[in-house]
Amino acid sequence: MDKNLVIVESPAKAKTIAKALGDGYLVTSSFGHIRDLLKKKLGIDLENGFSPEYVIPPDKKELVKKLTKAAAEASVVWLASDDDREGEAIAWHLKETLNIPAEKIRRIAFHEITKNAILQAVENPREIDMNLVMAQQARRVLDRLVGYEVSPVLWRKVKPRLSAGRVQSVALRLVVDREREILQFKPASAFRVEGLFTCPARNTEPFKAELDTRFIKEEQAREFLLSCIGADYSVTEIEKKKGHKSPAPPFTTSTLQQEASRKLGFSVSQTMSVAQRLYESGRITYMRTDSTLLSKMALASAKKIITESFGAQYSKTRQYATRSKGAQEAHEAIRPTFMEETKIEGTATEKKLYELIWKRAIASQMADAQIDKTQVTIGSGKITKNFIASGEVVVFDGFLKTYREGSDDDPEKNNGKASSTLPLLEKGDILEAKQIRATERFTQSPFRYTEASLVKKLEELGIGRPSTYAPTISTIIERQYVTKGDRPAKTRSYVELRLEGNTTRREECQEKFGEERKKLFPEDIGILVNDFLIEHFPNIVDYNFTAKVEEDFDRIASGKLVWNKMLDTFYKPFRKTLDHALETSLSGKGERLLGNDPVTGKPLMVRLGRYGAMAQLGAGDDPERRYAGLQKGQLLESITLEEALRLFTLPRELGLYENLPVIASTGRFGPYVKWQGKFISLPQTDDPYTVTLQRSIQVIEQSLAQESKKHILEFPGEDIRVLKGRYGPYISHNKKNYKIPKGTDPQSLTLEDCRKIIQNKDNE
Repeated sequence: MDKNLVIVESPAKAKTIAKALGDGYLVTSSFGHIRDLLKKKLGIDLENGFSPEYVIPPDKKELVKKLTKAAAEASVVWLASDDDREGEAIAWHLKETLNIPAEKIRRIAFHEITKNAILQAVENPREIDMNLVMAQQARRVLDRLVGYEVSPVLWRKVKPRLSAGRVQSVALRLVVDREREILQFKPASAFRVEGLFTCPARNTEPFKAELDTRFIKEEQAREFLLSCIGADYSVTEIEKKKGHKSPAPPFTTSTLQQEASRKLGFSVSQTMSVAQRLYESGRITYMRTDSTLLSKMALASAKKIITESFGAQYSKTRQYATRSKGAQEAHEAIRPTFMEETKIEGTATEKKLYELIWKRAIASQMADAQIDKTQVTIGSGKITKNFIASGEVVVFDGFLKTYREGSDDDPEKNNGKASSTLPLLEKGDILEAKQIRATERFTQSPFRYTEASLVKKLEELGIGRPSTYAPTISTIIERQYVTKGDRPAKTRSYVELRLEGNTTRREECQEKFGEERKKLFPEDIGILVNDFLIEHFPNIVDYNFTAKVEEDFDRIASGKLVWNKMLDTFYKPFRKTLDHALETSLSGKGERLLGNDPVTGKPLMVRLGRYGAMAQLGAGDDPERRYAGLQKGQLLESITLEEALRLFTLPRELGLYENLPVIASTGRFGPYVKWQGKFISLPQTDDPYTVTLQRSIQVIEQSLAQESKKHILEFPGEDIRVLKGRYGPYISHNKKNYKIPKGTDPQSLTLEDCRKIIQNKDNE
């Protein structure tokens, strides 16, 4: 049999394909791209149609030699990289770099790594699609032009070692814009009136109903409650409607990222990493797709599974239309390759993600859930307004038997009328009000983005494509333009009025609000970079412009636009913008004068320093000027004079413990107490501005107790200790750790034994 060489991108994919093809095929991996643009130079010939200068990276040279030899010895070379623009470009680079004659090349692609799909691809090879290759090349060159030429401007005008990127800068702008919406938000309050009713004639359980009007002022709410004294209530209207809920489409890349974040707590990059492993092991279809389509085979398989598992009434075959802006690539949705496999072997994360994909795909082919909705209007001759009670009952669960879609933070969801199960009532039924109360409720500020909701927004705007979402978000986090973190709940007071007899009772209550988990927060340097880009490179961070660029890439991919003509249209005005930005100064950026210290009269400003945002008390030429780092969550543009002055109350001397001072402060690694030369971290629940001496002593004693448990042996006068570590006992010497040989009792070690172990290790 002729020798066949099959080249794919990853070793895991190679193993799966090798099993399917069997003898006569050598399957190997290119480990992704085998060449790329020069790293230390622009790598683009601007004078000759933006021709890219590709090179083989040093770490790929040995691999390229092996692949070149294997390709020369093979009768046929099958290029089996992924079926998208990036995969097409990899195939083309392999052809060009390995010098494979055209007659030996076969390009094959598949959306799932199953034996049938692979054999079918082998039977139907095609040519390398140069339109797709040029679309990928246009993206790569444009991103290099933006990143390579804007980043040095940031280094000179803002701060060294910063970067800009065509998609990452737009993602950063979304996060910064949302933060400013939140900072400018002024909460408003209104009083929501709620009644608790029963129907004595029907002996019902109490049920809630809400007044169809809210009151802005407390006095208005009180007047209404007083008007309810002596009121008789009855059911004035009952409206019943039959409704239904339809299942969500099977997963695309972005919806998988969103749902894995909501339901599993996965980051976007973690989702893509796990999905990649599932795809390469043949468990799911290709994980980078805009499509919600399912193959005829998948539809038939899903129908069979649903009918056998739940009954024919639960099955409803659907084919969803793809709606995402700028959708591309004729792939299927993400689904299990074998729908009948409800569970798989693998890691815990692989099992969880696979189960999510299976449930979503199966649910998309199940019947609608049927729901009876009831709305009861409650009125009284004594008042002009009505109470509304609403409820719903699931008559037929349909797809809900398998799966219910999660939802992002919704500013409206807590302000709507509560929906619950209602008792059986008839029009004219007399009701009794067990309680009527008016509760102050506040409008909610816009929600900060999670990774998943940011992906959703980028997709809505048509910015980026399935392959770009995860690296885009990872980049702005790695650059520390944005941090992903939590914020504790705050406490606020609210008023509750209750009608009791013939009077109202007023009570001031407290509630927690605003807790945030795994949200994206802009850092000061991110805000500064964003503002600089908006001022000097408005096109780069313009949502419509960035979306249009994606449309141009699509046109190149379909052969309707020449790639370097598109780049020429972009680059000429871009070059002028670059030159203008280099000529302008950045005076006053990144710093803000807050006012003067009322005690000393010295000016107090906040600015970016070497280690981040800080407050400066005293002018630049003041020899006694002082500095303090901003706390987590404080921003240069929103911190107040009072908040900044508080920073200078640290360090605080709390008192003495064993005749040595205890000092509370905060540093680069968070709040701490200092005692006996030791820096002991304070738990998150403790505030260095308010922590007491008694509490600090507890923290110190806990730290000393943990430290004593860690020590096994010490040798007075020697910098050698035997300690208990996470992975077992070890020797510590001169800030280095030395593993103790197996079978050695650490308690029995002498100073000489320790020295020998250290010497043997150093001589290795």
